[in-house]
Amino acid sequence: MSLRILLTNDDGVDAPGLAVMLEIARALSDDVWIVAPDGNQSGAGHRFTFGRELSLDERGPRRFAVVGGSPADCVVAGMTHVLGDRPADLVLSGVNAGQNLGDIVNCSGTAAGAREGVLQGAIGIAMSQSMDFEVSHTPNWSNARRFGAEVVQAILAAKLEDDVFFNVNFPFCAETEVTGLAAVAHQRFSRSPIRHYPSDNAGKFFMAIPETPMPLDPAADFEVLRRGNAITVTPFALQQTHQAALARLGTIALKGQ
Repeated sequence: MSLRILLTNDDGVDAPGLAVMLEIARALSDDVWIVAPDGNQSGAGHRFTFGRELSLDERGPRRFAVVGGSPADCVVAGMTHVLGDRPADLVLSGVNAGQNLGDIVNCSGTAAGAREGVLQGAIGIAMSQSMDFEVSHTPNWSNARRFGAEVVQAILAAKLEDDVFFNVNFPFCAETEVTGLAAVAHQRFSRSPIRHYPSDNAGKFFMAIPETPMPLDPAADFEVLRRGNAITVTPFALQQTHQAALARLGTIALKGQ
């Protein structure tokens, strides 16, 4: 039986990166479905739309947009409704226009698509094509196109049955300069990179990432991608309980008890 693949993203159903992901998926299977937001949902994280009606807009064979929905909404709609009695084996989220590294993954709609895929019983892989925003705001998708299917096959071949989703970033160097696939930890920043950023319009402001918090771990995803020209893959655990802290909390009690 062919691998059933569900695609989603946070840039919207018409985003160029989703077309790249479709190329990647079709190199792996002929049973590929798309359920993606009808518009940009970057930074939506793992938000669900509760208390407000959503709708599915069929855009073509096996291609649907969730009107007003988040990436997590899309995966749930795909896994529990669109695909009927046979949900996807693999959820691929992306390819995002721009890198998703370090603590930024916590607010990433791309990452949330893969995370919800695992929560729904599939293998979940998020993919992002990194960019040098000082040079251009238009992604070069060549590395995602060239290596995407091979990266997915490598992850599947590892036969990891752990409770994780995978976050993949492709470097923005030339194809011939890619040094390989590196399994790395994510960069834990010294503080949140998200900051208040003033607008030119009086009384208005943006949420932005004006600079990268320092210092950076040379062995973590940020620097391995940027300086090492490697395709980075990071497994993120779904069981988030900190066991050492849990053990310490287990020794405390209320006064008088």
